[in-house]
Amino acid sequence: QVQLVESGGGLVQPGGSLRLACAASGRFVSIYAMAWHRQAPGKQRELVAIITKDGSTNYADSVKGRFTISRDNAKNTVNLQMASLNPEDTAVYYCRMNIQRLFTPNDYWGQGTQVTVSS
Repeated sequence: QVQLVESGGGLVQPGGSLRLACAASGRFVSIYAMAWHRQAPGKQRELVAIITKDGSTNYADSVKGRFTISRDNAKNTVNLQMASLNPEDTAVYYCRMNIQRLFTPNDYWGQGTQVTVSS
């Protein structure tokens, strides 16, 4: 059984910062890509940022220069540092990890954490 647990969401004022964290637990062989997605009310879930096992990153255009994704392979964690937040960043944020338990890697998702940007 693999479980992803997220933390760090909450209410923040426009221009503020938040840091999200996601930790994987369970029995597995390896974790490949780690990513953060978000889903705002009435919208489709979108990819926010992704980081490969060797540390290469890619970001959605809407968050470039404001968000930073990082990972700790020893701790099986991925973080999302968010700065200069604006109301359009309000959404439920989900972490996703591509995890190999035995042979074929599969995607696993966290339960989601709410981020609300409002004055």
